[in-house]
Amino acid sequence: MDLRPEAWLDLTHTAHPALFLYDEPVWQAIARIAGYLAEQIPSGGCRTEALIDPLASVGPEVILEEGVIVEAFAVIKGPAWIGRGSLVRSGAYIRENVIAGEGVTLGHSSEFKNCVLFDHCEVPHFNYVGDSLLGHKAHLGAGVILSNVRLDRANIRVRTPDGTKHDTGLRKFGAIIGDHSEIGCNSVISPGSLLGRNTLVHPCTHWRGVLDHGRTVKNNHPSLLD
Repeated sequence: MDLRPEAWLDLTHTAHPALFLYDEPVWQAIARIAGYLAEQIPSGGCRTEALIDPLASVGPEVILEEGVIVEAFAVIKGPAWIGRGSLVRSGAYIRENVIAGEGVTLGHSSEFKNCVLFDHCEVPHFNYVGDSLLGHKAHLGAGVILSNVRLDRANIRVRTPDGTKHDTGLRKFGAIIGDHSEIGCNSVISPGSLLGRNTLVHPCTHWRGVLDHGRTVKNNHPSLLD
């Protein structure tokens, strides 16, 4: 299976392709987010032409591009870089080392930490996104959780469909969500999961592992059947 970044994410839909190296597994970019932002964000950040509600809290190491809206009671601790025209909804909690592209929705009562959201990604309400990469136009339904730590705190491994186990070297790694993928409400994605482009995960699903491009995961719980 091709694990290179270009197989999962359209790098033309992020302003930060330097995070990704061609010949390495896509998840390796997660470990570089903090160092990249430390180099790129100027002292005092930049929030020119962003609309920030007086009741929002924005830290000093934050770049807010033109047209960004930060609603009341949102918290952006930083370091963070929020792209043009993105919306940070009321109650969003944006912790350290978050990169969001253009037209991204960072939702109400959602928490973000050490992650990259590509252009027009939507994470609208009651979500957790930690140590993860979300592709162009990926969408998380309400209540979706991207779990990022094993219960035993061991390094997270990725098992590809051919049975190969890859030790990522990461103790914290949530998920790679490919371009245009949809995850239904109240689903939980276990650490180290990879969901390919144009995948669909039905609501109330627990998924662990690698889901190939274009595939659908159905939840056959009796309460969800017609």
